[in-house]
Amino acid sequence: MKFNNIKLFAVAILASMTAINCNNDDDNVTGPAGPNFTGTYVQEDQMGRPAINTVFVNDGMKDAFNTTIPSNMGAAFQAAFQTKLETLSPAYDPASPTDANALGFTAAQFTGVLATDVLTVSLDAPTTFFDGTNILTGRNLSDDVIDVELILIFGGEAGLTDPEYPGLSSDNVASNDKEFLMSFPYLASPW
Repeated sequence: MKFNNIKLFAVAILASMTAINCNNDDDNVTGPAGPNFTGTYVQEDQMGRPAINTVFVNDGMKDAFNTTIPSNMGAAFQAAFQTKLETLSPAYDPASPTDANALGFTAAQFTGVLATDVLTVSLDAPTTFFDGTNILTGRNLSDDVIDVELILIFGGEAGLTDPEYPGLSSDNVASNDKEFLMSFPYLASPW
């Protein structure tokens, strides 16, 4: 007798749940209709060029850098970037303002480029972060961005051919750990 009461109770609960969740009002859609884009959105991070934000922006300025629009970044951060570059790299001697990197950029010119954290794209040059001739004309997945940045910071005028500080001009990671795909999404497959 107890077993039958439990079965009846279970059937009663299922029937009442079904009655609560079902209705004949097809015009009243109560579920989500799609993503909700209302509200206020703010930029949280900028990483057009990896490691630049990490190295050149002081801890207390990270949020300001990440939320500054690119057209205002140079004026807001170039001087601080130059001070940091001249402190980090003996290749840029503040007493010799004409010291240049492999691109021929002085500390002031180079940090002016670095402080504006955008990825430039050229429509009439090879797409590359730096190939020895072209700089910041885009970025391939296979571009060794960190090595390029280290060469331009510590390599001095000779850069790739005879770095001024060879121990600081490479992260010694030669390539991605997996092959990139030949079709979209092009990124290497997950481990």
